[in-house]
Amino acid sequence: MSVTSLAGTPFALLENPSLIPGFLEDPYPFYERLRSANPIAHMPLPDYEGPGIWLLTSYAATREAFIHPGLSVDNTIGDAFQRYRALLPENFVVPMGPRAMLNLDPPDHTRLRSIVNRTFTPRMVSELKPRVEAIAKELLEDAHRGGSLDLVRDLAEPLPAIVIAEMLGLPAEDREQFRLWTSHIIGLQMHTDPTQAMHSYQALMEYFAVKVAERRARPGSDLLSAMVFAQEEDDALDDEELLTMSMLILAAGHETTTNLIGNGSLALLQHPDQLERLRADRSLLAPGVEEMLRFDTPVHLNVRTAPNDLEVIGEPIPKGATLALLQGAANRDPEVFSEPDRFDVARKENPHLAFGYGRHFCLGAAVARLEAQVAFDVLLSMFAEIHAETLDVERRPNVVLRGPATLPVSVRPS
Repeated sequence: MSVTSLAGTPFALLENPSLIPGFLEDPYPFYERLRSANPIAHMPLPDYEGPGIWLLTSYAATREAFIHPGLSVDNTIGDAFQRYRALLPENFVVPMGPRAMLNLDPPDHTRLRSIVNRTFTPRMVSELKPRVEAIAKELLEDAHRGGSLDLVRDLAEPLPAIVIAEMLGLPAEDREQFRLWTSHIIGLQMHTDPTQAMHSYQALMEYFAVKVAERRARPGSDLLSAMVFAQEEDDALDDEELLTMSMLILAAGHETTTNLIGNGSLALLQHPDQLERLRADRSLLAPGVEEMLRFDTPVHLNVRTAPNDLEVIGEPIPKGATLALLQGAANRDPEVFSEPDRFDVARKENPHLAFGYGRHFCLGAAVARLEAQVAFDVLLSMFAEIHAETLDVERRPNVVLRGPATLPVSVRPS
């Protein structure tokens, strides 16, 4: 069974997922059909004879690709990128481009990650908890006065944005502006005007250039000051790396956690027995958040490129091929997860790949887990009843980042 027969067009999944009926609403049946046919499926590109794209949908293939020493995170060396690049404006600069940590292999990746690891420590995460709780309570108190609120607009979006802005030392009044910029950049996959994305990228670079200059003149105790210190004292970052790292932390620090809280809220409302189970036993918050990460993964796709001919779980991959690691599919693999389509906040064995795996494991995973656990704890403490106005919610038109665009609910305070 080919991707063409499933999708109607070979490149549909990455160019326009809306061409696959029902994909944005529920991609998991598509993933299951594809995984059952071939866990590493070749997706040829129209009018193109190169190696194309390979879709990895099984847990074994996805996990191996995350740690495969022969695969690169630099997607600009893949033939698929060259085809995509030809469709963009001549002066287009890829946002979060080749100097971003997530697009670098060792040794540059190792050098950059070690700098940020100095700040993302277990102690830092534990010290964040009281502030995250205060922000969540304030957001929900302001939102619910009319007996209703939107769990995306009023909680899932602002909470992680405020937290990461405070960690970086950015003014609260700038939050809406940088959320708009990052949404343009991250939404580039298929629905954002490339020129708009580039303008937002340049605007955000200029914004951080000003903030870096301010930290050099008046350093503080925030993460941005720590990175400026690392650049000046250790000569560990050049100017472009410093700005790109700041942008990456800002964007990744709130967009993915927004989807975690949004997807998790929707899953609980779709499974009221699990919502009440979590309400009755808060010790299930930690495994419950892990199940939210697995059941409806916030990041559905990572990309790797094959610089040379190689194999993944014994399947030959040609030089220049682009591999789409569909971790959202891997997290529903029945070979690893018992009853994978069942949402269970007390699931015990849950080695999901929501944060990736290996050396590119999500840097802010501990912060995201904390924010989600606190958000649901506060939500359940403040409201004795939570009912969705509709479970047929609009999804964000993005194949990489999966989450609801809105989630209106009625509530009754405790």
